[in-house]
Amino acid sequence: MAFPSTIQAITIPKTGGLEVIEKTSLPFPQQKPDEVIVKIVYGGVNTIDTYFRKGLYPVPSFPLVVGVEAAGIIVALPTDESVLNDKWYQLREYKVGGKVAVSGLGAFAEYVSYPWKSVFPMPDELSLEVAAGTLSHALTVVTTMTESYDVKKDDIIFIHTVAGGLGLLYTAYAKSRGATVIGTTSTPEKAELAKSYGADHVILYTQEDTVKRTLEITNGEGVHAVFDGVGKDTFLADFDILRRKGTLVLIGNASGPPDPISPQKLSAKNLKLLRPRQVLIFTYLRCTVPNDVFSVYGYIVTPEEAHHYSQEVSNALKSGLFKIRICSVYPFTAEGVQEAQREITTPGGKLAGKILIKIADA
Repeated sequence: MAFPSTIQAITIPKTGGLEVIEKTSLPFPQQKPDEVIVKIVYGGVNTIDTYFRKGLYPVPSFPLVVGVEAAGIIVALPTDESVLNDKWYQLREYKVGGKVAVSGLGAFAEYVSYPWKSVFPMPDELSLEVAAGTLSHALTVVTTMTESYDVKKDDIIFIHTVAGGLGLLYTAYAKSRGATVIGTTSTPEKAELAKSYGADHVILYTQEDTVKRTLEITNGEGVHAVFDGVGKDTFLADFDILRRKGTLVLIGNASGPPDPISPQKLSAKNLKLLRPRQVLIFTYLRCTVPNDVFSVYGYIVTPEEAHHYSQEVSNALKSGLFKIRICSVYPFTAEGVQEAQREITTPGGKLAGKILIKIADA
């Protein structure tokens, strides 16, 4: 297959505000022997995109291709025979023309070349829109609700922003394990959406005292675990809504990173605090810097772990447990990505599901 000499990508030349986002022409990515070339159709927008743009997470080189999640069609397979004969590679059943989701920094481009371990085949019956909105959230859910805190029958679980793309999947997964789910959101409409995914109690944080209401629901005991992607604005209240020996899983910093605390903060109730590494493999495109793994998330490192959790996600999609709700689709322009990042970081905004960027036709 003949490839173009250049591609279009969304990049940043430096860290800063939304104004640093631009659309750039770059050389076609050079494939390494262990890599899969994918034509990208949709990109998934995540809060972590804003962390890189703002400089909260380190960026090794500019211009940086933004986006950490996308979906598209395989156009070229690895050429390394040792890869092609690897049993874990073969289990994924890659094929040219097959639908895949990719996990790696540099995803908002017309074509990407990623190590095969960062490329996940998607069921043929799954649309590319849904595939683009699946990987980051779904892998976060199945790993953290197993490894950070193993959600069990009769647990009471608290989920911040329960009507967001991540919150909805957290709710469905916790309910499938027999837990009671308490969550927060900003409007009655979002509360109804969360309840349709199984949430038992939804607190309107714009109208109610979250701590007081949670303690009322739990008869003063508090919850077994909190999954918090908000960060600074909700972090301290989390300690008040947890019960003795409860677990706080901090999964994001949408409102900014929490202020430092003393370990003594945990001792009053013998609490556990975890900050899992982001559930993505950050891979940099060869067109920006060498295509090396920058960071590997802690729960999916070995081939066995990757296979287990990707199968868990695939099964949840096929069974209908994970229903990916697309709430907005923006164009593949600098302005489109700016608006998408603005939407995902606006407290109490219209966000209720997953935001995508339409990069190309399939």
